[in-house]
Amino acid sequence: MTIQQRKSYLIQVGVFLSQFKNSEIKKRADLTNNDPFFDEMLEQIEMAVHYNGWFTRENVLFSLEAWSKALSEENLQKWLKPYNFQGEPKTIGLVMAGNVPLVGFHDFISVLLAGNKVLTKLSSNDKKLLPIISDYLKALNPEFRDIIEFTDGRMNNFDAIIATGSNNTARYFEYYFRNKPSIIRKNRNSVAILTGGETQEELKLLGEDIFRYFGLGCRNVSKLYVPLNYNFDSFFNAMLPWAHLMNHAKYSNNYDYNKAVYLMSNFKLLDNGFLILKEEPGFGSPIATLFYEHYTNKDSLMKTLEENRENLQCVVSQDLMESEVPFGETQHPQLWDYADNVDTLEFLNKL
Repeated sequence: MTIQQRKSYLIQVGVFLSQFKNSEIKKRADLTNNDPFFDEMLEQIEMAVHYNGWFTRENVLFSLEAWSKALSEENLQKWLKPYNFQGEPKTIGLVMAGNVPLVGFHDFISVLLAGNKVLTKLSSNDKKLLPIISDYLKALNPEFRDIIEFTDGRMNNFDAIIATGSNNTARYFEYYFRNKPSIIRKNRNSVAILTGGETQEELKLLGEDIFRYFGLGCRNVSKLYVPLNYNFDSFFNAMLPWAHLMNHAKYSNNYDYNKAVYLMSNFKLLDNGFLILKEEPGFGSPIATLFYEHYTNKDSLMKTLEENRENLQCVVSQDLMESEVPFGETQHPQLWDYADNVDTLEFLNKL
C-alpha cells in the first residue's frame, strides 16, 4: 500500500465514524462494508460504557465525532504535506493510555501513515473501540491484517516505541525501552488565563475545556490563572450547565472525598456544589477540583508558563499569547497538534 492509499482508507474511517454522534446516530447506505460494522460499533460503544465507568455514552460519541471530523481529506493532506516517507517499513510498538476514549488513536494512525507496522498494547480501560476500527480497516483492505497487531502480553520484535503513562510509569518505560528509539509521554496538564474581561459565552466555552471527559485528559484545563481580586461569580454561573456531573457516581464520589479532605485540612476553598476551587501553585488538580493562582502582570505570568512548558499541554486564553488555544477548543485538536508537543511523524520519518 502506498501512503496515498492508506490516507484514503483513513478518510473512509472518518466517514464511517461520522454515523455516530450525540445529536444523531444514523446509518448510511453508501458506505463499503457498513452493514456488519455499523451494528458492531453500536455494540462496542455500549460495551465501552459498561466496561469503564468513566466512559459515558456522551463522551464516547463525542470522541468518535471529533475523529470523524479530523479524518477529512483536507486535514490529512495538510498534516502529511511536510513529510516524505521513503524508508524501510518498521514495527512500532504502542503502549496506550486509557484515560479518555481512543486517546491513543493519533499515534496509531501516525504509525500507519508513515508506512509502518503497528504493534499495540491497549490499556485495560480502553479496549473496545480501537479493535473494531482496525477490523474496519482490514475489511477495506486485507493488507492491513499484516501491519496491525494487538498484544496483551510482553511486547517483542519492534524497532521503536511510543508509550504513554504517568510520571511513575514513564520511568519504567524509559528503563525498559532504553535500547530503542522512543517517545515516552508523561503527565501533562492544561491551564487557562482569565483577565476578568471574558464574556459569559467565553466562560461557558471554558466549561467544555474543564469538564469534558470529567477532566481526565491532558488537554483538560486543571488550573486557572486569575488577576488579583478576581470575582469568581461570573465563572461559577457559567459552569452551571455542568452541574449534572454530580449525577455520575464516580464524579460525585470524588467531589465528596476531595472536599472532605480539604476541609479537614482547613484549606480555604471556593465551592459551587459540584466544583471545588483551591488556591494552589501546582497544575494537576484532582477530579472535581480546579486549582487557581493569582498573577500580577502578564510578563511574569508568561515567564512562569515558559518555565513550566514541559508540564503543560494547552494554555487557554484570548489574545494573550501566540500559542494559545481558544476557549472551548482544547478537546478539538488538529492532527498536527501533537501530544507533549513532540512531532510524532517527524520521529517516525527519521527512524
